[in-house]
Amino acid sequence: MKIGILSRNANLYSTKRLIEASQQRGHEVKVIDALRCYMNINSKLPQIHCKGEELNDFDAIIPRVGASITVYGTAVLRQFETMNVYTLNESIAISRSRDKLRSMQLLSHRGLGMPITGYANKPDDVKDLLEMVGGAPVVIKLLEGTQGIGVVLAETRKAAESVIEAFMGLKANIMVQEYIKESEGADIRCFVLGDTVIAAMKRQGAEGEFRSNLHRGGSASLVDITEEEHQTAVSAAKIMGLKVAGVDLLRSARGPLIMEVNSSPGLEGIEKATGKDIAGMIIDFIEQEKHDKG
Repeated sequence: MKIGILSRNANLYSTKRLIEASQQRGHEVKVIDALRCYMNINSKLPQIHCKGEELNDFDAIIPRVGASITVYGTAVLRQFETMNVYTLNESIAISRSRDKLRSMQLLSHRGLGMPITGYANKPDDVKDLLEMVGGAPVVIKLLEGTQGIGVVLAETRKAAESVIEAFMGLKANIMVQEYIKESEGADIRCFVLGDTVIAAMKRQGAEGEFRSNLHRGGSASLVDITEEEHQTAVSAAKIMGLKVAGVDLLRSARGPLIMEVNSSPGLEGIEKATGKDIAGMIIDFIEQEKHDKG
């Protein structure tokens, strides 16, 4: 197969591993910087060019679209879709999962567990909003934040009101969630591929840090998940429409709660924590999907 990886940096761990896994299986692979692509949108012969070269004859595209380029990256991916190229995750699914509020609304509508979440537009609604989510402590999140950036734990009602009003004063879109104390600064990253969780790791926040993101100094370790956690993660990915997803869960007194569904989960932490060849499993999955579709 001829495989394209939509990635801005060929030297990133995840991109390098996908290149290696593709080449080990005898596939031709090309890294494509979405921001250097430009498109000819027409009904007869849609095209994508990159740095003066036409991108054609691809059998599959693996999107590694960063949050900062979601709009343009998914536009490029959509163009490949109009050219009938197989995409590991479809553009609409990526857009859906990147909108944190929309994704929470979809998951809650389907009855999946999640922290109580509030959303408001005006500072004078803050007091009632905090009552809705159960009062302090609360976690305040920027809707556009990634890797733990723009996530604040407010331990008192007064602190929560101040942080929310400050964010709103900056015209930032935020959501407010109940703080799950029993998770003790840890979450579970479930790596979903197709209909199963192929790997899972526990991410523990650094001392004094409630955020468990590895980019914030957290640590990762192998973990066994329950059947309920497995089903929750797979269901969340399916609701988003993602064939590959990193589903982040909190262990709570009322069962697994979904924090986020990531459409471009990193491979480094999960491969090192589990010792599994996740990149190879992804390429094997694409091969099977292409075979099944004929």
